[in-house]
Amino acid sequence: MAITHADLQPSRSKTDLSSKTGAFLMVLTILIGLFCFILCLIAEATRSEVTWMNTGGKENRAKSECAYSGSGKVPLLCAASAFVGLAFAMVMQHTYMLIAVSKSSPSLLTWDPHSPSAKSLTWQAAFFFVTTWICFGVAEILLLAALGVESGHLKNWWKPRTGCYNIREGLFSAAGVLALTTVFLAAGLYLTALRAQKMVEEVASVRREVLEASALYASPPRSPQPHYMSTVSRENPTSRENQNELLLSVFPTPFVKSFEFA
Repeated sequence: MAITHADLQPSRSKTDLSSKTGAFLMVLTILIGLFCFILCLIAEATRSEVTWMNTGGKENRAKSECAYSGSGKVPLLCAASAFVGLAFAMVMQHTYMLIAVSKSSPSLLTWDPHSPSAKSLTWQAAFFFVTTWICFGVAEILLLAALGVESGHLKNWWKPRTGCYNIREGLFSAAGVLALTTVFLAAGLYLTALRAQKMVEEVASVRREVLEASALYASPPRSPQPHYMSTVSRENPTSRENQNELLLSVFPTPFVKSFEFA
């Protein structure tokens, strides 16, 4: 069986942004947001309506009472489920991203903030982070207000009363749209962080290759000395003098000087 380059690469940890765990949590967050949106639509369709009636008769026409159209249990359960589900999705996604960013290698916290790409991604991440929490906060406040209203007439909801609190039309729908927007913005924040991590890894890889190349060419190998130089350096000085004296005894002096050993 052939071994590919992907088999030799180390497996990514679960806290890595590009791991399967990060992708799974992002998809799960979007599904939870979609589920919260559906719950809000159900709550909007089944919300309690208020009917006003005149009970004063002909003598006291100013007296009027109101009654609810239902107990509000279904919208209450839907709103409570959407409230808890959206909060769970936000806490889960942002906690994972916080852990992944703090344990990223190379660290995203040590990235050069003055580079153009770093500034662009920083602004994108800031935009997604702020808008995500704004949409999340508004959606939770709307759902919390709906919970307070729908839970006020669980018992004796059919009896007329002098005052009735009701939810305006479209409140649940607005909360559902904001919940869906929240999870998509959170996904955008995750993708921005993932893009930043890949850019940091590319910069670290290029820097490592440059350092390796500079270390390789910083000290080039020395050229070997000629063989005759090493041979002459190892000769005995006494033997050179004996050879010169032998030549002087046989040949004339001017002729011998040209053959003297250096």
